[in-house]
Amino acid sequence: MQKSWSVKRAAVVAVLMAMNVALSSFSIPVPGGHLYFNDVVIVAAALLLYPSEAFVVGGVGAFLGDFLFYPAPMFVSLFSHGFEALIISYFAHKFAGEQKKVILGIFIGAAVMVTGYTLGRAFIYATPAISLVKFPFECLQAAVGACLGYNLVYHAGIEKQFQHRLR
Repeated sequence: MQKSWSVKRAAVVAVLMAMNVALSSFSIPVPGGHLYFNDVVIVAAALLLYPSEAFVVGGVGAFLGDFLFYPAPMFVSLFSHGFEALIISYFAHKFAGEQKKVILGIFIGAAVMVTGYTLGRAFIYATPAISLVKFPFECLQAAVGACLGYNLVYHAGIEKQFQHRLR
């Protein structure tokens, strides 16, 4: 399924990871925390890249963003966003051309991220009450990331450019 890494692919992974880190620094305050837009990059990267590359962009990128800006949830971010990206990428490559199954993969990946953050917030760096307050905003973050990431890749021409230049 995955080919060896090339310099071009490594550069794309690095740029997308940097975008993830950058978007981790911008947020909208909401009850119980902040709403971030790095899920847009994570979903888009997962749709374009192989699963291991997607894990690096999603998990390691979110980990580094948290490390730099708010270290408490960095390990929660590593696993939640990493597995979100891994699942989405797996579905996108396994079922390429079958958009309903790709969308199912995005939904499952988003659910994994929301679950990871909800459990992480409840048991690692906050309380179950704070976790429940933040839950709707976590779902909103996942939905916005999923919709925008999907539309960027499939409706804004990024997929065609990516396939033409890197595959």
